[in-house]
Amino acid sequence: MTNASERLPASDVNPTQRDRVRNGGTLRWPLPEFPSQWNFNHVNGTKGAVDHVVQGVLPYLMRPDEKAVPHPVPEYLESATLKRTGRGQTVIYRLNQRARWSDGRPIGYADFVAQAHALSGRDPRYEVSTVTGYRLIKRIERGVREHEVKVTFAQTYADWRSLFSPLYPASAYSSPRSFNTGWVNLLPVTAGPFRVERIDQTAKTVILARDPSWWGAPAKLDRIVYRAMDTSAMPGAFANNEIDLMDIGLDASALQRVQDVSGADVRRAGGPDWRHFTFNAAGPVLSDIRVRRAVMLGIDRRIIARSDLSGLGVSVRTLGNHFYVNTQDGYRDNSEEFGAYDPARARRLLDEAGWRPHGKYRAKAGRTLALRFVVPSGVPLSGREGELTRALLERIGVRVDIRPIPADDALDTYVTQGNFDIVPFSWLGTSFPVSPMRAVFARPHDGRVQQNYSRTGTAAIDAAMDQAIAEVDPARIHVLVNRTDRLIWRQASVLPLYQRPQLVAARADLANMGACGFLEPDYQDIGFTRRS
Repeated sequence: MTNASERLPASDVNPTQRDRVRNGGTLRWPLPEFPSQWNFNHVNGTKGAVDHVVQGVLPYLMRPDEKAVPHPVPEYLESATLKRTGRGQTVIYRLNQRARWSDGRPIGYADFVAQAHALSGRDPRYEVSTVTGYRLIKRIERGVREHEVKVTFAQTYADWRSLFSPLYPASAYSSPRSFNTGWVNLLPVTAGPFRVERIDQTAKTVILARDPSWWGAPAKLDRIVYRAMDTSAMPGAFANNEIDLMDIGLDASALQRVQDVSGADVRRAGGPDWRHFTFNAAGPVLSDIRVRRAVMLGIDRRIIARSDLSGLGVSVRTLGNHFYVNTQDGYRDNSEEFGAYDPARARRLLDEAGWRPHGKYRAKAGRTLALRFVVPSGVPLSGREGELTRALLERIGVRVDIRPIPADDALDTYVTQGNFDIVPFSWLGTSFPVSPMRAVFARPHDGRVQQNYSRTGTAAIDAAMDQAIAEVDPARIHVLVNRTDRLIWRQASVLPLYQRPQLVAARADLANMGACGFLEPDYQDIGFTRRS
């Protein structure tokens, strides 16, 4: 089959020069959930909804273009110079001297120090989502010139450009308490083209307003109003002109409905995100690797991918990698051993694990082989995936119990707490495919899972990821990443399904926003085109 994304552009955002974007207006932007934790680097804050908001109000030192190549953001960073130093490296950050926090303090050295310490993993009281990269920082010093920060790494680190984006103020990360709770239900300090005007927990809205203190080109929009709503309600809201854009996701009926809306566009791009099932390897059943492998072999990924992508007008191809999506350099399909549908082999593995046929389902020591498949409410796609998985695994004697859970609590209450056996969701893709995923596959330590919701791992996987992260030659990185990926397939903890196409409905006059792909847009340039 052809890959859908081979026919899709890298991004589709109606790119428009600023002089063609009118001043003023409000962008009404729906969110699939209403976050309470606005610290993106907290274990409960690393969510797409949080990212959508904080990109407009916090510093991002680097932003990738549509080809996933990161570039300095001049409003914050004039330059970043890398130098090799023996086995390590140093980076000299030359900051924009006009860059200031909303409390008037210059952005600089203290913020780097606080963030590097909090995210280093050295103090377990900080409930961080990932320590990759930050744990390699040896020291941070003031530069020779004013507004310079010198960061020294203990070893080479290929993805250094991924760090300090977003950058939080030193006050946010100065203590475990401020890190863990200081940004719950509020964003107290900002530094972007927008400021936070109001967070309304009752109405589940966040309102950003143009910040007159912003030193860059003024935001074109007066306001951005984010409102949480069930994804099932978004097509109706878009059709009724209550919102200005929406992620169609993989909802074919939503696509059909928004296509008929007057004055609307459907923007399409090859998405950086990927759909998957995560297995809870700490549970009593899936702690046995033979059972996890059997479950993977008993799930026909092609059936699920075809169902999820049906009616979207895109071709279907399963994903064979935990780091790269199909369209990225370095992608290799490593799924052959455990990603193929092989129910006969699955049954043999369950036999070996002592789960014997006992009527419709298998049993062991008087216990039925049953798995909890949790489904966030208001997400029909997840419900269909649960039904298909139940039908497929029934063929090998595994009972699947579908458990609906509140969407707002899906991550915090269920996934991070391990109250599931199988959970479907999508990992956010980035321009740095290795570093962010280390937190997903590294072995938990001292009860801290970070983003390793499967709660398993091996020393070999950790070592392989670290070797890839320390490599600087792109071709060699690809080899090391794929070597790591093969180990993760054998661990059978996360089952990739497919690379997500990005389909976004937008008002036709919305500029510089839409199906972004790997592109991270400049929020001050988002707006509506001038009427001719």
